[in-house]
Amino acid sequence: MNALLNHEVSAPKVRQISDKIFAEAFLFDLDIAAPLLPSPYAEFPFLVIEGFMDELSCKAILDAAQKAKNAKHAALLSRRKKLNQKIRKTKILTLSPAHKKLYTQSFNRARPQIEHFFSLSLTTSTDVQVLEYTPGSFYKAHADDSNMLVDPDGKVVGFKQVAPQRKISSVLFTSEHSDDVHTPYQFSGGELTFNYFKDKENNTVMFRPKMGTLIVFASNPIYTHEVKTVTEGYRLTLVQWHDALL
Repeated sequence: MNALLNHEVSAPKVRQISDKIFAEAFLFDLDIAAPLLPSPYAEFPFLVIEGFMDELSCKAILDAAQKAKNAKHAALLSRRKKLNQKIRKTKILTLSPAHKKLYTQSFNRARPQIEHFFSLSLTTSTDVQVLEYTPGSFYKAHADDSNMLVDPDGKVVGFKQVAPQRKISSVLFTSEHSDDVHTPYQFSGGELTFNYFKDKENNTVMFRPKMGTLIVFASNPIYTHEVKTVTEGYRLTLVQWHDALL
């Protein structure tokens, strides 16, 4: 798959979770609530749908976003109730009703494929969150349904579930990754990185999307992920979290 980029790392103990992907073994020793995984016979433990949204629609959303004046810093507050940009530096925009309708139509077409892949039935979903990443933006490693628990040395010792209604996460890339940014619809850096996933060469799994690609993955800590710092261009994603009957 061209969207996957490998980055060499040291060799942790791993457990195979799909045909091509391994997860760090320590995760399975932790008390993780609802550790949803798809069939181990799948090629990857996440679903990638290229062409989820057509290029014309993606560019229309990008054009509107870059002209918008409603961007706000994504809320991630410190204990002192101040915006914490050491963990997350990105902005949230408002999606127009017309563009939200386009997205919803695309998602409804993909719903049967998503439900089949994860062997579940989707129920409720959050509103679509539009996330803008410009040069210098990032989001440190996190799980979508849980807070990470670390010891004084910074070692992960567990996770506390705080959003049990999040079973599935979906991310639509309206712009696309490119090592050389030539258009307003591209970005460099900003890889979606699954921190505990390794390929057969023991490299961390990183995702470099094409425009209009949707990636769907479980929201639990096994799928802990981060967004690497954007170095150039404009990264715009439409993100949702979904509850489901397992």
